[in-house]
Amino acid sequence: MRKTFIDSLMNIADIDKDVVLITSDMGFSVLEPFFEAFPDRALNCGIAEQNAVSLASGLALMGKKPYVYTISPFLSGRAFEQVKLDVAYMETNVKLVGIGAGFTYGFAGATHHAIEDIALMRCIPNMIVCAPGDNNEAKHIITKSINTPSPMYIRIGKHNRGVFNHGEVTIGKASIIEKGKDIAVISTSNMLPDAYYYCRKLEKEGRCPYFISMHTIKPLDKECLEKLIGDGVEIHTLEEHSIIGGLGSAVAEVVAESKKHIKFKRLGIPDVFTHHIGSQKYIKKQYGLYFEND
Repeated sequence: MRKTFIDSLMNIADIDKDVVLITSDMGFSVLEPFFEAFPDRALNCGIAEQNAVSLASGLALMGKKPYVYTISPFLSGRAFEQVKLDVAYMETNVKLVGIGAGFTYGFAGATHHAIEDIALMRCIPNMIVCAPGDNNEAKHIITKSINTPSPMYIRIGKHNRGVFNHGEVTIGKASIIEKGKDIAVISTSNMLPDAYYYCRKLEKEGRCPYFISMHTIKPLDKECLEKLIGDGVEIHTLEEHSIIGGLGSAVAEVVAESKKHIKFKRLGIPDVFTHHIGSQKYIKKQYGLYFEND
């Protein structure tokens, strides 16, 4: 998915001379093509995420279109104040690209686990929050982000387990990949492949699931949700993120405010710091978040 990001950004930069890439000592083996092709529009700030975000805001105020690329917890957590004030409050045209969603950097421990970034970003006014689940979604979101002149946080993973959403992706609209009847499985980011296999599991139990990718968490596609709720469809949300503040919480808000009675279930990371160290797959299995063919 990282390669999809940089390939898509290079295609944009070929056309738009205002595109700038900023990183905080990240992206080795990934970002080099951009640095080589556009050396005057690429900058490594070193391990200084706050400076990278403030620099991007300044460039945006001068008419540039900066993309800041670094590990999610350092972008959303360490630089939170700069993101909030220099980017969102000022409404600067900065795109924040957080890599390593969820337990992608599982071997690095809790410092590198991105399990609260969606919650942090979606509570900031003026911030669009996107979380593509496969390479097709990543390509569409990056390509369309250049024509979205507002702050954006784009959450991407490191690896790709296949393409599950083959259709057109529209920022702010959920992708209904498979239509169902009695239950809707809504996922985001790294959980899209798992949601696909979760749907297969439900089918074996006699259910007929909708398979939906909520690649844009803010603004949330309330119209899609309200239609499901109005039809009395049971909803399950899947996310590689804390059960608090992410996709499940966003959907729960819509369900609660609808005043309708439907079955609703959130699958995510419980309200704990994980002490498991290992691969992304291994840690996800510890929380029942990895689904694959039986």
